[in-house]
Amino acid sequence: MPSRFLYLVRHGEADDDGALTEAGQQQASAAGERLRNIRFSAIRHSPMQRAEETAELIGGYQPGVPVGASGLLGDYLPPVSGHPELPPAYARLVDSYSPDERIEGAELAAAAIRRYARADGPDGSELLVTHNFLTGWFVRHALDAPDWRWLGLNQCHCAITVILYRTGRPASLVSFNDVSHLAPGLRWTGFPAALMPPLR
Repeated sequence: MPSRFLYLVRHGEADDDGALTEAGQQQASAAGERLRNIRFSAIRHSPMQRAEETAELIGGYQPGVPVGASGLLGDYLPPVSGHPELPPAYARLVDSYSPDERIEGAELAAAAIRRYARADGPDGSELLVTHNFLTGWFVRHALDAPDWRWLGLNQCHCAITVILYRTGRPASLVSFNDVSHLAPGLRWTGFPAALMPPLR
């Protein structure tokens, strides 16, 4: 039975210009060290600078593994259908995106699931370095939850989430928001307060 492990890592902490901060670089290096014994078939990342820099740092611990960008892994808004009335904080977040941005985000999110959330092909592991929203979207899909339920599934910077895909079986959420590789001072950056809308 083919088995694929999909590893998802949120990018490291970034400054207002999109580059990793010193803490973000340390987070990415810690993630790379933690994952160094996993043999990935590929490392794919969002086109955003903060994700690219994170992926390159993690890739330094994976000699010979191809590292490349995918437009499917960008920073966009996945679908939020299936909820009669979103909580006000989430509704404000959704309303901050234009109708065109919401349509594009829904299309990209669906394509990302088709491309990466699958069991076919050889056994192995693949790493995606992406953003908070999309990681929540993959977790929501693995749990077969309503489209909107990625809201509130928040990840710390450089936290590791792992999903297992096997032919003929539902996806298995192996690990979510694992930060055990991060030093205490780096652990919780990017994790929103309980009543805040999710961070991007």
